[in-house]
Amino acid sequence: MTTCSMDLDYERCQCHSEENRNAILYTLLSQNLNHKWGSHSPSQQRCLCQKRRTVCLQTPQVTCQAASDVLVKTVSFMKNLPSFQLLPRGDQLLLLNSCWAPLFILGLVQEMVTFEVMETPAPSMLKRILLDGQSKRQEPERTQPTLAGVQRLQCCLNTFWSLDLSPKEYAYLKGAILFNPDVPGLRASLYIESLQREAQRALREVLVPLHPEDQGRFARILLIASTLRSIPPALITDLFFRPIIGSADIIEVITEMLYEITCRRLTLSSHTASERSDSASTLTCTS
Repeated sequence: MTTCSMDLDYERCQCHSEENRNAILYTLLSQNLNHKWGSHSPSQQRCLCQKRRTVCLQTPQVTCQAASDVLVKTVSFMKNLPSFQLLPRGDQLLLLNSCWAPLFILGLVQEMVTFEVMETPAPSMLKRILLDGQSKRQEPERTQPTLAGVQRLQCCLNTFWSLDLSPKEYAYLKGAILFNPDVPGLRASLYIESLQREAQRALREVLVPLHPEDQGRFARILLIASTLRSIPPALITDLFFRPIIGSADIIEVITEMLYEITCRRLTLSSHTASERSDSASTLTCTS
């Protein structure tokens, strides 16, 4: 089984080098940070280089559109399952909130969506000093995906691609992921558990004619699928959808898609929404 190594090749930290310690800007900034966070010994301080090493998509227009198409197919998968539609509305929303990210990642795998990232330009020390007072009166900056998080996501994608799943394997695996009886607050947890067992049984049965020699494939698929939940939904949102929906709540957007009667394709707009009401202009379902 393919394994992922998370040993990140970070550049050597320059935060506490002698050159930076003697710089005027470094001194001013260090005093500012110590005043805000308290004085800490060098061993307790987190490396600012590594902490702030954030990334963004190299081709956001292309990648975000591909991701939007995958999200529409993910929501359509849930909408087209009669067993899902029979669940109480509250259970549907709980499952949606819990599983949309793993299902979306599996959709990226199935659609063979690849992407590249580049390091997000960081503000200069001087800019951070000058804007420090203003930032306290402004809204918090949006979080940016980290290189470590993106590498973990790409590792999951590569591991799944190595399995070379068939369309039927994808379908039944999605069902097993969607119907998760362990989500807190479910009213029909026993029924949902039976749906998960049914999906897993169907997945096991379809493997017999497809991979008769690979007796451990079923367990391997479920094991690798469990790693999908290690990818934070916030990373998915910030990397693929924040350029589209702005500050809108991704769960609210997906919920609207789920209960929209005609939802065919997500349209990517160059406009970035800043309010919840603006998201309709950037994420629209078109027939």
